[in-house]
Amino acid sequence: MEYNANNVFAKIIRGEIPTDILYEDTYALAFKDINPKAPIHVLVIPKGMFTDYSDLMAHGSTEEIMGFFRAITKVVDKLNLEKNGYRLVFNTGTDSGQEVPHVHAHILAGGKLGIQLG
Repeated sequence: MEYNANNVFAKIIRGEIPTDILYEDTYALAFKDINPKAPIHVLVIPKGMFTDYSDLMAHGSTEEIMGFFRAITKVVDKLNLEKNGYRLVFNTGTDSGQEVPHVHAHILAGGKLGIQLG
């Protein structure tokens, strides 16, 4: 999958599309999902141009990767999700249901979640 600099998340990073930002730093941005699948559904995106998880891990610098995962942890802490738990989901590729060609983590929480894996 080739990176498309006009995808919706790239536009959000550039400030071209307004969103309810919950967290932002040098490496990442977090905001509420506009089509939530749980009472709490937050998307965390790195600011780098990576299509999916595999692309981030293969081509991201150590600082970009660590900054992205630290941002996820900061959002979890900010929303106090540790107490009752949360689910972290990465969809990679079309068969998984990835809709936007920019890597993003879904943080799902706020009640009993659907299908349990493992």
